Amino acid sequence: MAGYRIRSAPGVHRGLPSRSLTVVLTLDETVDIAPDSGPAQSYTALVGGLHRRPTRITHGELQHGIQLGLTPLGARALLGMPAGELVDTGIDLAALLGAAATDELVERLRSATTWSDRFALLNDALARLAAPATLPSPELDWIWRRMTETHGHAPVASLADDVGWSRQHLGSRFRREFGLPPKLISRVMRLEQARGRLISGARGSLADVAADCGYSDQAHFNRDWLEFTGVPPSRWMAEELPFVQGATHLADAS
Repeated sequence: MAGYRIRSAPGVHRGLPSRSLTVVLTLDETVDIAPDSGPAQSYTALVGGLHRRPTRITHGELQHGIQLGLTPLGARALLGMPAGELVDTGIDLAALLGAAATDELVERLRSATTWSDRFALLNDALARLAAPATLPSPELDWIWRRMTETHGHAPVASLADDVGWSRQHLGSRFRREFGLPPKLISRVMRLEQARGRLISGARGSLADVAADCGYSDQAHFNRDWLEFTGVPPSRWMAEELPFVQGATHLADAS
């Protein structure tokens, strides 16, 4: 859970694929998602599912809100559905929680005057809204946790062997629950690890970052980065890194 208040020149920000579903609750203005064609779609409260391509977010001078990163189990508890039902989508939170509950939550957050008060309000609301949830099987729960712990480096064949499943059965069950293939999610997790290194100001070249994050070489790293961000690493660093580092959050509550 993170709070942000950023002033910058109007523009377009790339929301990258990650291991988390994203909930954004705005405190000023709206979140405007620019589809590949047609007008931007504006949200006061947004849920973004796991996705395989960057999301284009248009913004004005002020961005102000709270962002939640939901694990797939958290999505089941809060939203009442598996992550696979929301893959590659952005949807109004009101469509899932109801307009009255969502509007009341946003209004109360906007009325609060400190980050501490906002986080306390949101924690209380989440406790009321969330229901007990379990994954369809302990095997899927273990597989997801293992992938997360290793930043996507655990081989799928090894994961299947560890839970006594075939690779085909693992792939089928995994896609049904999470919406994306396990190899793709593993690549997203490795990208997240590399992105975190760059945001933290890691020393060394891109080749060093690639090697540290388990890529076979920089060419492999560049291909994955281009696929998931839409631009080469050097361009992303020039266009997005100052923005992302500037947004390293004014307030944060785990």
